[in-house]
Amino acid sequence: MSVRAEIPWYWRWLASALLLTACGTFAFWIYDAGRRYAGFDRDTLQQELSDTKRSLDTAESELARLRAVANAADNRLSIERTAQQRLAQQFQGLEQENARLREELATFESMLSSEARQKQGLSIYRFKIEPEVLPGEYRYRLLLLTSGLRRDREFQGRMELVVKLTEDGRSAMMIFPESGQASAAAFKLAFKYFQRVEGTFRIAPKARVESVQVRVYESGSTEAKAMHTVIL
Repeated sequence: MSVRAEIPWYWRWLASALLLTACGTFAFWIYDAGRRYAGFDRDTLQQELSDTKRSLDTAESELARLRAVANAADNRLSIERTAQQRLAQQFQGLEQENARLREELATFESMLSSEARQKQGLSIYRFKIEPEVLPGEYRYRLLLLTSGLRRDREFQGRMELVVKLTEDGRSAMMIFPESGQASAAAFKLAFKYFQRVEGTFRIAPKARVESVQVRVYESGSTEAKAMHTVIL
């Protein structure tokens, strides 16, 4: 007969827990060693993931910078194009102004001729009628000159346009400015030596202008002091 000392139950539970912990640790070590042996390293993977994120952040920053540079270049190009268009418009306007000044110079030179010096009073030069872009709209231009009149006072008066036209096979006549027309002030005249006059008038889009006559009246007179007709 043998006598054995009984081991308390909590010591048995503690031994079992230690054994299970040791087995789990060994199993995890075996698993991790197997992954490293197979080429899978968690630390290396984390490092590569961090490097990739940093590279991605750098690439996104560079992309944002390049986009900003591209937008700035587009804005500069747009500004340059706008400036070029404005310069082209200004150049075209200067060319037109230069041509007009040359034409006026030729007119003034013609006035100095013997024939022009013999002509006294008010004269109409370079009366032109040109169609505009809008149907039925026309632009008129003319130059008024005085010769032999008193130089100590201005010529005061007005002008009117008499437009002969046909519409639907019928002849008609229109006088500008019309009664109560808001642009009547544009037809008033006040100058001492010369005056350029330019403006527009409008008729029915389907009507066709046959001729336009300009008449110049001095203030207080109902008789035209000068007339000139253009046939279209």
